[in-house]
Amino acid sequence: MPSRNRRSLTGRTATVGSLIAGALAAGLLSPVSANAASADAAPAGTRIHDIQGTTRISPFAGRQVADVPGIVTAVRAFGSSRGFWVQDAQPDRDEATSEAVFVFTGSTTPAVAVGDAVLVSGTVTEYYPGGEAAGGQSVTQITKAAVTVTSSGNALPAPVVLNPATLPDRYAPDAHGGSIENLPLRPTRYALDRYESLEGMRVEVRNALVTGATNDHHELWVTAEPRHNRTARGGTLYGSYADPNAGRVKVASLIPFAQRPFPVANVGDELTGATTGPLDYDNFGGYTLQATVLGTLTDRKLQRETTRKQKDGELAVATYNVENLSPKTPQAKFDRLATALVNNLASPDVVALEEVQDNSGPADDHVVDATQTLTRLTDAIRAAGGPAYQWRQIDPVDGRDGGQPGGNIRTAFLFNPTRVSFKDIPGGDSTTAVKVTRAGGKAALSASPGRIEPGDTAWTNSRKPLVGQFSFRGKDVFVVANHFNSKGGDQGLEGRFQPPARTSEVQRTRQAQLVNGFVKQLLAADRNAEVVVAGDLNDYQFSPALGALTAGGVLTDQVTRLPRQERYGYVYQGNSQVLDHILTSRRVGRVDYDIVHINAEFADQASDHDPQVLRFRP
Repeated sequence: MPSRNRRSLTGRTATVGSLIAGALAAGLLSPVSANAASADAAPAGTRIHDIQGTTRISPFAGRQVADVPGIVTAVRAFGSSRGFWVQDAQPDRDEATSEAVFVFTGSTTPAVAVGDAVLVSGTVTEYYPGGEAAGGQSVTQITKAAVTVTSSGNALPAPVVLNPATLPDRYAPDAHGGSIENLPLRPTRYALDRYESLEGMRVEVRNALVTGATNDHHELWVTAEPRHNRTARGGTLYGSYADPNAGRVKVASLIPFAQRPFPVANVGDELTGATTGPLDYDNFGGYTLQATVLGTLTDRKLQRETTRKQKDGELAVATYNVENLSPKTPQAKFDRLATALVNNLASPDVVALEEVQDNSGPADDHVVDATQTLTRLTDAIRAAGGPAYQWRQIDPVDGRDGGQPGGNIRTAFLFNPTRVSFKDIPGGDSTTAVKVTRAGGKAALSASPGRIEPGDTAWTNSRKPLVGQFSFRGKDVFVVANHFNSKGGDQGLEGRFQPPARTSEVQRTRQAQLVNGFVKQLLAADRNAEVVVAGDLNDYQFSPALGALTAGGVLTDQVTRLPRQERYGYVYQGNSQVLDHILTSRRVGRVDYDIVHINAEFADQASDHDPQVLRFRP
């Protein structure tokens, strides 16, 4: 679990003013919290619901509280962010006020036990996981606490059950892009307000459907609304900006792994029975159920898919993001990727690869050549019983295409020379823009392979599209391999800014316009040109970028032709969504398109993306 890097305030006899100054220096208080702080202590008799208040920011932020009563409901006794949750057994009648709060003890193991009745004195702070600049919400907590245990073995407050009856349909209030921190909580209207009104309190999900597989941090995602936007294989579909799926909750565990190993779950599995614990928040997914009770994993036996083999007259074009592949990658991953290409994807004729790194991988040593990477992959494919693929690619300028520093990721083509030929036309390099020409009354390329407008600022720190001219049974097919810029820097769905800003979208939309313009040039040279645009576009089928790419009707996004519940190939924070696409020009008629689910829904992955394959008759 990522540590929160909290630090307690120094000096047991410090004044409130020095406590606030220390909290600012330590990053525990935001400027807003500090400016609002008073040198006066909170009134005697202050209870947790008074501390939490009816907005996300405590009305007592920066102030001292004394002898706040509650029952210890959970203890975090590991890491550098130790502490415990305490919940008032005598709640008020206001649904907006949480009855629980986290008491932070830093690297000190809390000297309390679950069921202890305690009186807590300390300073109220607002902590921003990941830092305030990250855009997440804050967690109200009590720091530098003095704790008195008044009794032990007390019954715990009953958990609030999260289900469709307790969660509003609307996700978040609209602050027109601003912060929702100081807006009054409306927990019966907005899901984010409902979660905030339960901050720190015991919550529970029952027979919870897993919508995000177990990750390396021992976390998984479930939904409290199992029938809402369900995919064909048991996930939760993210199909529009308007509905981020309010029922998604991350599950972590406070139970020592030696006592209860964390479940290794795939999408569609179930945590049968009750999963219970305090509701926390972090900057890597938002509201998190810190389980003190974990449901029993029910394995629904999710199977990896296998697509059919292309028929003799069909050309099969695939796309596969191989996730930072380099010679430093373990051989086992090369073998898994190869087996998937041969068996699950039935050896496509052309494969557009994304995230192929150079020969030294993440070492920042000015190496840009990727011959060793592609040799290892094609060797592994042959060893798996596949064809002797050849490849074409263009080395990027060192450090100019984004991705993992030093990796120089790029797109590349694999092709089966016994089924399809590549038309090699010299002149393509990392900085020269490929042009559309005419030859024999047909569209052609000035260079094959070539890069589309590599000097345009739209491709700053991003991969440049690779275009190649292929021939299948005497007919030319143009394939464009893409990897648009990532969503890095976008505000989170669950953050305090609503609706969240998607700043990265601007660059992707410009990239999409350039690719759209290039396809238009091909069609202007030959209206019957057959064009396939494929790759990791890092955006949704309903996004402005895909709108720009399909503008003018020159391309059809094949994702939109699938049944709605099958439109996904990537899972993020419990949302099954589309990032990879295959698009076709008008002349590419009847197609058979398949997203082959072999990675994204599984805890054990060769890549975080599912590959796709398109079959058609040129």
